[in-house]
Amino acid sequence: MDMGSQKKIAAKIMKCGVSRVRIKPSEEVEESLTREDIRGLIQKGMIWSVQKKGTSKFASKKKLEQKKKGRMRGPGRRKGTKGARKNDKTKWIEKVRPLRRLLSEMREGSQIARQDYGILYRRIKGGFFRNKKHLLYYLKEHDMLKEGTSKKSTKEAVKKKAAAKVATRKIVKKPLARKPAKEKPEKTRPKKAKAKK
Repeated sequence: MDMGSQKKIAAKIMKCGVSRVRIKPSEEVEESLTREDIRGLIQKGMIWSVQKKGTSKFASKKKLEQKKKGRMRGPGRRKGTKGARKNDKTKWIEKVRPLRRLLSEMREGSQIARQDYGILYRRIKGGFFRNKKHLLYYLKEHDMLKEGTSKKSTKEAVKKKAAAKVATRKIVKKPLARKPAKEKPEKTRPKKAKAKK
């Protein structure tokens, strides 16, 4: 039972490839020759198209889950060098930004003196501190931290300051209606004086 011509017509009607067309073998299908006949068979369900084959995301999702746990990252999995896997600049950014954030929070919460802030900021820039823990340890060792202050109190102070800023801001409502466009005067070109021969 050769149904090549029927398949081609059905593929054109359903706007898909010939390989995706499926036909229920019957005499009715064999006898159908015109586009109208095949349209009727599609409506009846004698001819239909199969869904496109796609790439499943199941395996990749599972891999990502494992990587989040810290697995699949051993020496056998690594292809690039240490610097290629994570750029030196990104490492620096990831290290410096939290330190600077903590330092500014402490200054806002008046945990450290303003003179000390400048010294510590430059030390961070010079790569003196390894991490936040190291910075806090240094502050305690050199008696730079003011007494009776904690991390919570600094965060609260920062929040209060931000809330005060918002309260002082004036709320200006902009009109929704647009202004009518101004009519532009027509530009007239000055006549060029003819050059005398």
